[in-house]
Order: sequence, then structure tokens, then C-alpha cells
Amino acid sequence: MRRVVLNADDLGYDPAVTRGIIESMRSGVVSSTTLMVNTPFTEDATRQAAGLSIGLHLNLARWRSVSEPSREFVEADTAALGADFVEAETHAQLSRLQALLGRPATHIDVHKHLHRLPNVLTGVIAAAQSKGLPVRSPDEPVRAALRAAGLVTNDVMLGEADRVAYWSLETFETQLRAMPASGFIELMCHPGYSPSEVRSGYGQQREVELATFTSAKARAVLEALGVRLTSW
Repeated sequence: MRRVVLNADDLGYDPAVTRGIIESMRSGVVSSTTLMVNTPFTEDATRQAAGLSIGLHLNLARWRSVSEPSREFVEADTAALGADFVEAETHAQLSRLQALLGRPATHIDVHKHLHRLPNVLTGVIAAAQSKGLPVRSPDEPVRAALRAAGLVTNDVMLGEADRVAYWSLETFETQLRAMPASGFIELMCHPGYSPSEVRSGYGQQREVELATFTSAKARAVLEALGVRLTSW
């Protein structure tokens, strides 16, 4: 049996990014998204995303902590965060998401895959175990740790955020054709419009992916290959 999720990261990161993610889900083929709950744009994003499948995009790299609002996150300092703090912060961000949406997160993933760091992974695992939530694994070491902890995770993750957009139409079709016939596969994506409020070097790439996932060709390829996208 094969299960395929197409998840858009970064809901709430920036108004223009959010607008593109919503478009990619309501008018396109993206089937799931993950929300940053500690940005200035979070509340507006949750209003726009009513009814959609939404997990937590745990953010320990930017803006302020939810559990300790006096603490401002700096990505370079993440390795020094205590596992107990990460666990508490994960719980706090999950609670905020539920308060905003009126329902719990579908799953957890981590901005910039910072749970590759042992301290972050330990804290995330503890929080996910207590809530019974699945967690994205970006690589095999994280996958093995999550499974050893009894957590549900994906078997494969495809996608990247780099200088060039990962999900062109050509790549989308190629990856769909090459996917394993069974297992839980997550296609991680970053559709959106170029950020309007947040300074970022990652903008044009989002617009390429937005064009990919809102195109008639993307839907046609899914139908031709018999791939049914689902959520976490």
C-alpha cells in the first residue's frame, strides 16, 4: 500500500507566502500544510486556512518563543537549547495551534529540519509521544530515532529548499513516476508568492513551485499515474 502526502511548509511565515500556499491547496494539488505559530502573520494565516489539513511547523529558528516570550530565537543558537526546553516549546506551539484552529495539529515537522540536532530531536520526540502525533523524518537517522520511540513517520521524503526551485513540473512528473510502489511518502514543497514583509532570499523559488502545483498539468499527471494525494 502506498500513501503520498504533498505538504507545503511555512504557512504563516509571510502574508504573500501564506496566500500562495492557500492557493496551492484550494485551487491546486497540495494536500497538507504546516503552520508557524510564532510569527506576526500567524493569526491571519489561520483565518485563511480554515478547513484545510494543517500540522505544526515547529519554529526554533526565528521570532519569539511561545513558552518563554522573552526569548528570541536565533538559528545559530539552536544547538544550545536544552531538550527539556524544546519539549516545553513544542507543547506550547502545539497548544497555540489548537487554540487558533479549534482542532489539534495533524503532525509535526520542524523548520529547517532542526530536529537533525540531537537536543531538538529528543525534545520533539518527548512531546510527540505525549500527544501521539506523527513526526516528519527528513533522513534515515531521524527516521530510525522516531521509529525507535514508537512514533509514526514517513518512509521517504522528497523535496528541498535551495537556490533553485525543486518542484518544476518536469521534476514532479519524474518523481511521481519513480516513487516506490508502497510506503508512506512525503513530498515536501514550498509554494508561495515572494515574501512581501519578511526579508528572504527564498522567493522566486516559491513562485516556481506555486506555478507547478496550480497547473492543470500537475493534476493531469496525478490522474494519469493514479496517484491520490492525501494528508497526514
